[in-house]
Amino acid sequence: MHTLGWIGLGHMGAPMAMNLLQAGCKVNVYNRSREKTTPLTESGATRLNSPKEIVEQSDIIFMMLSDSNAVRAVLTQENGVLAAMRPGKVVVDMSTISPEDTMSFASMVSERGGVYLDAPVSGSVGVAKAGQLVIIAGGDQQTIEICQPYFNILGKKTIYFGSSGKGSSAKLAINLLLGVIGQGIGETLVFAEKSGLDKEKVLDMISQSALNTALFQGKKDMYRNEEFPSAFMVELMSKDLGLIKAEADRMNITLPLAEATNITYRSAKENGKAKLDMAAVYLELKEKNTR
Repeated sequence: MHTLGWIGLGHMGAPMAMNLLQAGCKVNVYNRSREKTTPLTESGATRLNSPKEIVEQSDIIFMMLSDSNAVRAVLTQENGVLAAMRPGKVVVDMSTISPEDTMSFASMVSERGGVYLDAPVSGSVGVAKAGQLVIIAGGDQQTIEICQPYFNILGKKTIYFGSSGKGSSAKLAINLLLGVIGQGIGETLVFAEKSGLDKEKVLDMISQSALNTALFQGKKDMYRNEEFPSAFMVELMSKDLGLIKAEADRMNITLPLAEATNITYRSAKENGKAKLDMAAVYLELKEKNTR
């Protein structure tokens, strides 16, 4: 069995690392905010003091970080991942970042003899806790097969898309659909309420229709109560939609729904909803229509 390293213990990273521990894996952990490692160390993880130490004492290093800037910092800082990288080490980046940055980071790791995989995930905090994520993988296929036993602990399915960057592209694709659906539900509820319809009956109508989804059921109480505890924050959805817009511009393609959704989530973030769940886009749309 490999010794695993885990860097990044936020909303998603912490339950994912915990699942590896509970499955009997040996896990070293590092987080910039040291206190976030405590629940893991109490469950048997070893806390280390830098990303460099994580690489030195681990075979496969998982990273779950907020954005490309955080990944770059962890890789390149004085006591970072690259400082200890050598042949045989594997870096599995589960962060949602651009394909361009993914390929750049893969090159940095490869130059020092390591292997870098992009393996972002589809699913929010509850899904992560349940070990039911979808792993969206790109990079060397043989190395992905080595990591597969650990992916099987973290998720219900691994989908391999090809070379470095393809996993990141696929993650942006699925998050584009997520953002559009979130805005669509919000607009539907605003339209229904402005039409004088009872919101509870509208929620029931959606639930009983062919348009019902696990996503909608997971967030239905948020719409009902207009309270949005975060499973996937508005600011992260906005970040991903910004990455999608940049990729669309680079590929010279037009995505009207993506552009409209990007504007709405950015507005929600700027209007004080950054830390709320992405379903709070409904609240943003509702407020825009009461001004």
